[in-house]
Amino acid sequence: MKATLGEKWFYGLNYVILTLAALSCLLPILNIFALSFSDSNSILNGSVNIWPKGFNLEAYETLISGTPIVRAFMNSLLITVAGVAFSLLFTILAAYPLSRRGFTGRRVLTLMIVFTMLFNGGLIPNYLVVNGLGLVNTYWALWLPALVSAFNMMIMKNYFENLPDEIEEAARMDGCGEIRLILRIVLPLSLPMLATIALFYAVYFWNAFLQVMIYIQDTRLLNMTVLVQNMIRSQSMMQFINNVQPEDMQAIAPESVKSAGIVVMIIPLMLVYPFLQKYFVKGVMIGAVKG
Repeated sequence: MKATLGEKWFYGLNYVILTLAALSCLLPILNIFALSFSDSNSILNGSVNIWPKGFNLEAYETLISGTPIVRAFMNSLLITVAGVAFSLLFTILAAYPLSRRGFTGRRVLTLMIVFTMLFNGGLIPNYLVVNGLGLVNTYWALWLPALVSAFNMMIMKNYFENLPDEIEEAARMDGCGEIRLILRIVLPLSLPMLATIALFYAVYFWNAFLQVMIYIQDTRLLNMTVLVQNMIRSQSMMQFINNVQPEDMQAIAPESVKSAGIVVMIIPLMLVYPFLQKYFVKGVMIGAVKG
């Protein structure tokens, strides 16, 4: 069917708006990359835009050798990998029973979980609970409160409910028990949804900032997000730079080191997303089409 003149204008306007929105997200990232790879003179002159000038790796060398960025990176990796594993496991354990029509009280339990999406105890009660459990200054203070996201659990529950009943009936006729049904039938059929939920959890734990600021007091346990934020807010990079000669520090622009820290922080998720993209596209369509 041929598009009318009005539809062509509408599609053209959409393309323009989406292109401008994409550029507004992409250009600042390109500028950060360019600053991290440019020499100090170009940065101080303000001549760096979206392409590096005087390409060098001094900022990354200073960042790795003079700041605790490696330790913070490993902390972020531990927080994210363990957090995703724990949260995904317990979200599955919560969502699967609630998706079974024969599960007694599932409607009441579902309403109670939905209630937590609208109302919660607040920051101070959460801190008092975490402190009372002795979890302050441990990563369990980050993992346990986020063990099950009500939003993610509801998405998973709805996905499980929409799986064909015929598959489950055929598996049970073959003598498949509940655990085997989950491991051999339900989860393999739910890979797009599981990958999407895992990506949601990964972004949450990798970018954890407020929780780390509140619960983690030992500087050796800080993650990348907090460390880079402290670097950006600092008026003097000297408090973060160690084992670097003063004359070398004078030749490095602080903005270059800060930009390098931001690049190191965002690169992991940018590398992971392409591998999950095919599942993510399917996963975000969960519940959008009935059939």
